[in-house]
Amino acid sequence: MSSAATPPRGAPGRTDGTPVRSDRSPWNWLLLVPIVVPLLVPVFNRVEPTLFGWPFFYWVQLLFVGLGVLTTVLVYRATRRSPADQAAARAAVTRDARDAAARTTDDRNGGH
Repeated sequence: MSSAATPPRGAPGRTDGTPVRSDRSPWNWLLLVPIVVPLLVPVFNRVEPTLFGWPFFYWVQLLFVGLGVLTTVLVYRATRRSPADQAAARAAVTRDARDAAARTTDDRNGGH
């Protein structure tokens, strides 16, 4: 039985130096923070302190929007590819598109 985390041998992109991309980064766990924190309603379900007349319950929810944005930016920057990996991935996509077009042309010409 093969694991989903390990591509089978001979998988495309392995032998030609194309970087292998995995979305299994521990940084992704941080994305749970802006989901779980607003669910802890008893922690912020109160009126005081007010901010410009807004009860705490409302203005802290606006802060949660900022928390979500900051967390997403942090995870994105921590998990993005290096410029070299991006260039290699672009080259692989271009090569694969060219190969697919060549196969389509060959199929139309009867495999010749």
